[in-house]
Amino acid sequence: MAAKKPTKLHIEASELLCKNGCGFYGNQLWQGYCSLCYREECQRAKVAQQEQDSKKMMKKQAEDADKASLFSKFAEKKTQHINKRAHTLKSMFKKTPTKESVPEPRAKRQVNKETQQIKADLMDYLKQFKRPTAEDFVKIVQELVDKLYQNADAPVEDLTDLVQDFYIKLGKRMDSHSLYKDLSSEDIDTLLDYAEKYITVKMYTSLFCPATCDDEQKDLQMQTQIRSLHWVTGQQLDTMINEHETEVRTLVDQAITEIIEVNSKKAPQDKLSCIVRCSKHIFEIIRQSKEGPACADDFLPALIYTVLKANPPLLQSNIQFITRFSCPSRLMKGEAGYIFTNLCCAVQFIENITHESLALTQHEFDRYMSGEAIPPQSGNEYMCEGLRLMYDNLKTLAELRQRQEKVMAEALQLQQEMKDFKENFKQEVQNVLIRMPLTIKPRKMKVNLDDDSESLDLLPSPLLPLTVDNVGMDTRNTRVRLFH
Repeated sequence: MAAKKPTKLHIEASELLCKNGCGFYGNQLWQGYCSLCYREECQRAKVAQQEQDSKKMMKKQAEDADKASLFSKFAEKKTQHINKRAHTLKSMFKKTPTKESVPEPRAKRQVNKETQQIKADLMDYLKQFKRPTAEDFVKIVQELVDKLYQNADAPVEDLTDLVQDFYIKLGKRMDSHSLYKDLSSEDIDTLLDYAEKYITVKMYTSLFCPATCDDEQKDLQMQTQIRSLHWVTGQQLDTMINEHETEVRTLVDQAITEIIEVNSKKAPQDKLSCIVRCSKHIFEIIRQSKEGPACADDFLPALIYTVLKANPPLLQSNIQFITRFSCPSRLMKGEAGYIFTNLCCAVQFIENITHESLALTQHEFDRYMSGEAIPPQSGNEYMCEGLRLMYDNLKTLAELRQRQEKVMAEALQLQQEMKDFKENFKQEVQNVLIRMPLTIKPRKMKVNLDDDSESLDLLPSPLLPLTVDNVGMDTRNTRVRLFH
């Protein structure tokens, strides 16, 4: 049965905003609220729950008091007597503590190189401020770190409240306290950024995927779901991606690399930077595939397709970590907030995907999910990496062959042009020789006036030379010619 054309995934801009109407970006993990509204909602629910629990406790205590019997004191004394006797017997057989049985002291705080580098950068940045300002900032940050160490085993919700309250209090302090009155808004943003990075990197092992939550289980479920959806194509998601183009395929690989790189970062802003770079590659993919500007409606399907192709490690844990411990303003507005909200929507779509999402029948969807069948192939979407690489290499070889044939044709043409030039040159030389033949003139002879020559007799009388004999200088007679 032919699949119907899928309905284009579309999310209105208003759907990305907080449902409380505050104007900031909402989040599915915050039940559609922004971070501030979600905290207020949780606080109201927490107060109501505490009041309800208090009423139940008071009612239970009253009921227990009414049920107290006359034998309560006797039972208490009897219990004390039994406990005292048992304690005496245990003390008799108590072992002397050995070196092995003495509990080891609590491990020292581990300091990694990344934390040391961030601390060094922070200290260098604080040098431009007055000493009291720098000391106050360091003191506040260190107090939070100490609290997090003391509450390392607390529920993740409590750790989240500690960090988020810290961001709010620190922001208010820097806006109102006299120590920070000389700081510009850029300086305040930079200090908040340093505080966020230092705290999250230093406490990363305690804050990321803690044992008190089910993030790890969600990660496994997400990876299993994405593996089951390996057959989903860009065409089924109604994307504009054309992977047959080498440039587009390269951009897809770069986008996949960036979103996988998220798990290697520790600070929330570094993780968000990877997500932003991934989205920029996706927008460029759309632009090259459709040969026109990319729009927001094309972004979400392409982002879903990228996540399915990448299957990023610990995706849910990274999203939860960013949501819990990132500075609130970072996710409520701006480019990073918009893209992160879209990523959360993409993850929710993958979690809740159905046959209707891909315009398939329930029977087709179940068969594809179980691996009993695969959709009709429309190109090289289903090829394994090795087969795809082979076809890419064949395409490259074909291009090289065309280039070689072009070079050979140009070489033959150049050779023929050289032959024609030689013939034309010879013909031109021949024409010049015919038009201007070479005439050889007699060689000019040097004339010696003292030599005898018949031509001397033809000279006029003033120039006619006389011949005289020179006697005395040489035994030989020397004739000298004189002109008279």
